[in-house]
Amino acid sequence: MLEKVEELNMDKVIEEFELLSKDAERVQRETLKKILEDNASAEYLQSLGLNGRTDPESFKACVPLVTHKELEPYIYRIIDGDASPILTGKPITTMSLSSGTTQGKPKYVPWNDELYETTMQIYQTSFAFRNREFPIKNGKALSFIYGSKQFKTKGGLAARTATSNVFSNAGYKCAMRALQSQCCSPDEVIFGPDFFQSLYCHLLCGLIFRDEVQFVSSTFAHSIVHAFRTFEQVWEELCTDIREGVLSSRVIVPSIRMAMSKLMKPNPKLANLIHKKCTGLSNWYGLIPELFPNAKYIYGIMTGSMEPYLKKLRHYAGELPLLTADYGSSEGWIAANVNPQYPPEYATYAVLPHIGYFEFIPLSELDNTRGQPDFLCIDPQPVSLTQVKVGEEYEVVMTNPAGLYRYRLGDVVKVMGFHNSTPELKFVRRSSLLLNINIDKNTEKDLQVAVEAAAKLLAEEKLEVVDYSSHVDLSEEPGHYVIFWEISGEASEELLHECCNCLDKSFVDAGYISSRKVNCIGALELRVVRRGTFQKILDHYLGLGTAVSQYKTPRCVGPTNAVVLQIFSENVVNNYLSTAF
Repeated sequence: MLEKVEELNMDKVIEEFELLSKDAERVQRETLKKILEDNASAEYLQSLGLNGRTDPESFKACVPLVTHKELEPYIYRIIDGDASPILTGKPITTMSLSSGTTQGKPKYVPWNDELYETTMQIYQTSFAFRNREFPIKNGKALSFIYGSKQFKTKGGLAARTATSNVFSNAGYKCAMRALQSQCCSPDEVIFGPDFFQSLYCHLLCGLIFRDEVQFVSSTFAHSIVHAFRTFEQVWEELCTDIREGVLSSRVIVPSIRMAMSKLMKPNPKLANLIHKKCTGLSNWYGLIPELFPNAKYIYGIMTGSMEPYLKKLRHYAGELPLLTADYGSSEGWIAANVNPQYPPEYATYAVLPHIGYFEFIPLSELDNTRGQPDFLCIDPQPVSLTQVKVGEEYEVVMTNPAGLYRYRLGDVVKVMGFHNSTPELKFVRRSSLLLNINIDKNTEKDLQVAVEAAAKLLAEEKLEVVDYSSHVDLSEEPGHYVIFWEISGEASEELLHECCNCLDKSFVDAGYISSRKVNCIGALELRVVRRGTFQKILDHYLGLGTAVSQYKTPRCVGPTNAVVLQIFSENVVNNYLSTAF
């Protein structure tokens, strides 16, 4: 194990990244050349008339910009067992499943060994920079990670989430040891078939190895918050397990029980210590450093749709720093956090120019075509990685080694600066998540700001918003915004009506305000849902095969997401209409 740790030379990793980022344009050309040469026999590329050319100019002239929808006929042929070179030169043997929270159903995305390699390059780069600022010893990580349900497609391909594809790779454990990031839970817990039983055992393993835990992590901040909300409910039971050395009867999966039995022995001293720590806390503030005294930080993706969980995460973290993880998607990785000392709200991500070929569509071009019929929309003209401008917003276009060429990712980023010649990006939002009825344009971030403003009124009564979502209701004229709230306790009618008005007034987009004033947009509606509603939505996605560590609460639920809308409507306990305008 120590041998593996020494193999990763942190200074060398940083030095290599510095060299690559100093000549990002050349590296991008070489990366594109390698992707196109490796996949020259692919039917998709051959049909576009590249004829073996690998330069960016020919590539952009021949290969169209696409979304997932355009690639689905090719992807479904692969899923159904066609092993010919369709999108890639070598056969695709595994599919990743996206979380499905945006569109209501998961997407299939081709996965191969090259994508695993790019994942490791991102992990190593960010760890080297992270460890320079926040050095950790060779201990363990309390990682709330979960393998998703795996199934075989009609053609016999393995299908599971992108994170599960990483965790399942034969080299993953060895790589995590080299990064001093080995999960303190056994594989049987990570890949357990029941999420709650796995979560319970993750918590138990963390407590058993509490002195060795160097950091607490998950893919997304939501999973960490969810884990410690659960801890509040089950901590006494965990103490009993530790005291007696016997696993709770709530864990019934034989493989998990067998694996956990090897770790457990009666430890009354530890049980009493944890009991004392928990009873000594004020409203669970600083829970994580109390439980794990040698933890140096908390780590996971904390930007974008994860930002709303930061307040609660900081409550649990106390003085421990929050470090946001890297920027990627089910389709592949894009950029690493090389400035881990920045708080998540100010995090930027430096693009690794050798893990894919990247283009960027200026958002000004997209805004000019928004709302026009398709036949009037001129194809946007992306710029290359090194041509982006500081302060501008762009939609990301990705070409990866697993068969996605000029793929519109649907992410909007802002260029905050450059690391040598590679841009540093701030994630802004998903381009598709937009509250829009008339001339209004409210983003996921605008929704978050409105919810946070109204939540301050709740906080005065020691209440909090557990989670939230939104919907554009066009069932009556004029259409109006609906905000769904799950709150932590009972609030008065008067307070909730005040919150509703505050939500309405906190959307400061000029198009929204003017439309509200002339009643082109109706009164905002706040619908309070019963406790546990967002858990039901999580359960719904788990049933679709989503892994908890990949789950993102849908912030804007569209008409295609009928099941989630139904869950919300069945659980509304009160609703309020704004009188703010």
